Amino acid sequence: MIEVREIQVGGDLKEFLGVVDRIYAADPNYVRPLDMDVGDRLNPKKNPFFEHGEAVLFTAHKGGKCIGRASASIDREHLERYQDDTGFFGFLDTIDDEEVARTLLEHAEKWLAKKGMKRARGPMSLGINEEVGCLIEGFDTPPYFLMCHHLPYQAGLIEKNGYVKAKDFYAWKYQVGEINKRTKKAQEDIRALPEVTYRPLEPKHVERDVKIVTDIFNDAWSENWGFVPLTASEVAKMAQDFKLILDPQITRLVFIDGEPAAVAVALPNLNELIRDLDGKLFPLGFAKLLWRLKITGPQSGRLVILGIAKKFRHVRKYAPLSAFLFAELNDAGQRAGYKWGELGWTLDDNGPVNAAIRLMGAKLYKKYRVYDKALTSKSS
Repeated sequence: MIEVREIQVGGDLKEFLGVVDRIYAADPNYVRPLDMDVGDRLNPKKNPFFEHGEAVLFTAHKGGKCIGRASASIDREHLERYQDDTGFFGFLDTIDDEEVARTLLEHAEKWLAKKGMKRARGPMSLGINEEVGCLIEGFDTPPYFLMCHHLPYQAGLIEKNGYVKAKDFYAWKYQVGEINKRTKKAQEDIRALPEVTYRPLEPKHVERDVKIVTDIFNDAWSENWGFVPLTASEVAKMAQDFKLILDPQITRLVFIDGEPAAVAVALPNLNELIRDLDGKLFPLGFAKLLWRLKITGPQSGRLVILGIAKKFRHVRKYAPLSAFLFAELNDAGQRAGYKWGELGWTLDDNGPVNAAIRLMGAKLYKKYRVYDKALTSKSS
């Protein structure tokens, strides 16, 4: 018999965090996130998500062992924007057992139904602006920073519980090096425009620059599926986090006649640096991470934000802006010693963006799926 324990966010997360060691013990590609980072994300005092959302956590146990976990969450920003009575499940990691997955999902669904939700969507941990999707292709390589990883059976266990595809997300891998002629021309065309200026984010003014980044993000991404704007508190938290991990070399802000117009932000792939830490920063992990980050550095980075303000998106002479940003980060990354980059995520049905990424030489190498399920009276 499966026992499910409910854990309040901010509570004792030892089993919730540690269960991944059992689930992924035989998977050489799994990278355990830092416990401190996940713990902060699940702490209402530290994660601004909880200013507009709420969540609960579940762990599954059998024979005295923890064998799975899940979360259920509600984002009032999402509900206000879409009026769709949709809540989320996330942090779903289980052993290969239908009963375990079913029991955890049922508990998440019941919690959502009691909150008045009519649909469950996920995995989303905790919402669209955090980790999304269940890995369905690309199990043979480790995940990049802030991306999910699952074993091949996990998606099937979700589907067996009545969930159907809502949207697929793509991750693209790119080898840093010589850019193709088309992208190089786009870079040169933008550089030649006298009204266009550009620069990296400045660590001494990170709050100011992160505000610019998120203003462009909230504008440029506003029509994307599932989009929820970042709040002022989330912007402030992002600025705080960037102070620790930002590499300005692989960032760009673009201005047109002095007005913020486009942005690209890549982050060092911390997963490359923490694989052997087993989620622990102490007693020695912090020193190792700091040394690796500041001295040796990672060989890969992840493009987490690329956006062009709507005002400039359809102006013909600014059409090469996205290729320009890509070329700038490629060149800067090459100078800084980066060898690989991940671009993502992108939506599976965003044809123009995905085509442009292919033209710039990136290869689709991972797919993630988000599922939907209508909640019935049995869920409550």
